[in-house]
Amino acid sequence: MTLRFSKMHGSGNDFAVIDSRDRALALDPALIRAMADRHTGIGFDQLLSVEPARDGTSAFYYGIWNSDGSPSGQCGNGVRCVAAWLHRAGELELGAAAQVQSPSGPVTVRLVDAHCVTVDMGEPVFEPARLPFDAPQGRDRYMLDVDGQPLEIGAVSMGNPHAVVAVGDLQAPALERLGPALTRHARFAEGVNAGFVHRLSARHVRLRVHERGAGWTQACGTGACAAMAVLRQQGEVEACVQVDLPGGSLQIDWAGPGERLWMTGPAAFVFEGEWLDQSRGD
Repeated sequence: MTLRFSKMHGSGNDFAVIDSRDRALALDPALIRAMADRHTGIGFDQLLSVEPARDGTSAFYYGIWNSDGSPSGQCGNGVRCVAAWLHRAGELELGAAAQVQSPSGPVTVRLVDAHCVTVDMGEPVFEPARLPFDAPQGRDRYMLDVDGQPLEIGAVSMGNPHAVVAVGDLQAPALERLGPALTRHARFAEGVNAGFVHRLSARHVRLRVHERGAGWTQACGTGACAAMAVLRQQGEVEACVQVDLPGGSLQIDWAGPGERLWMTGPAAFVFEGEWLDQSRGD
């Protein structure tokens, strides 16, 4: 099997994008892990497949797989790359809005230019049962014991589950231990993305995210949306916030409950390549 791919990234969160518009592909977890390896494979945080629409309302469907081979429901940086990829393929026009289908539901995208995309990420979901998160309803903050340390978190779904922790130092050594421990906390039945956010002002925050299935990443689009939504719900930020991540910055706009959240950020092409079936010795 020879498999063509585009290597892309959104603020350093990197992907292999595969064209599945004309034929279905067998992407088993072992193959994805081999492709994701940064020494012997392509190297990426997630694999994205661009597929035909599965309903009459969307232009295309996109699948998402983490570097460990597990599926993901949503990827904010990934959907921007999918939109830019579709534009380069002649499928989306600049300035026009289009709806694409993610594993967690429809998403509206609009290309600001060939390398910048605005995405309607939907309304943040705070109900614990929908993450799923074993916790009582109607709270802005929850206390968890994480690896023997008490942590105050906010919890929200942006198509995938997020736990957000406000911290004063994003380089604190304890985060290297707490990130993975929070990601696999037993009260999150399907695991959770762990975001550590440092508030600089009501319009500017910094963020690090340890993603379930991928580990520490240069950027996490849904994580940026989640951090802003949690802080907005707690009254800590305004309706438009710049979120700085290790790989770059995103703009997140959310007026509050009952409104949809919008994310704007870059999508970059890196190179084109072919994955050769290693089992045949190609």
